[in-house]
Amino acid sequence: MEYTRLTDETDEYRKAREELRLEEIDLMQHRERVAAMRRALPLGPVVADYEFLEADGSGTVRLSELFTSSERPLVVYHLMYGKAQTSPCPMCTQWIDGFNGVAHHLAQNVDFVVAAAADPETLRVYGQEREWNRLHLLSCGANTFKYDLGSEEPDGTQDSMISVFVKDGDGNVRHTYSVQPRMADDIEQRGIDLLCATWHILDLTPQGRDDWYSSLEYGLSTAR
Repeated sequence: MEYTRLTDETDEYRKAREELRLEEIDLMQHRERVAAMRRALPLGPVVADYEFLEADGSGTVRLSELFTSSERPLVVYHLMYGKAQTSPCPMCTQWIDGFNGVAHHLAQNVDFVVAAAADPETLRVYGQEREWNRLHLLSCGANTFKYDLGSEEPDGTQDSMISVFVKDGDGNVRHTYSVQPRMADDIEQRGIDLLCATWHILDLTPQGRDDWYSSLEYGLSTAR
């Protein structure tokens, strides 16, 4: 099978496009191998049953109670907002905008929540502004969840992260995987970029990502 051909393509273009197609297949197969390694990770440590505050003001909920079934994994996105992060992270905001759009699809297989150090009311208001109407928002500023997982520094500096938890046969919550945007000292923003459709659409274009970075200055109403 080859790429879709247009009648006026040059031989040079066809040759280059076919070389690219084969590289794309190699990349896909490598991603599959990495995903298999991720799935094969042994269970991590038992984690504390942290207590979160519901952003909607409905009370508290413990980490163990976020599982709707012992058979389903729990995915937690750590939003950079709260404490030393006095304004919400633009890139986190973009990612969570996307998560809101697919939350009902994710719910078929996993439990998904967003946790931030911001107080419940601040988080609730921001979620309403962003129209996050399908997401479960939790405040964790009163516990050590983000600090223990590595997305918060002692001075309150925040980082983004995505973490996965499961329940073992004894009902304990176990950590299985976490990843942050920074993969190394010289590699930033790429650790979870597979979760960001924007970058990958830009990657399809001749100019690529260039130096683009999301912003809070443009709103949801700018979409066309």
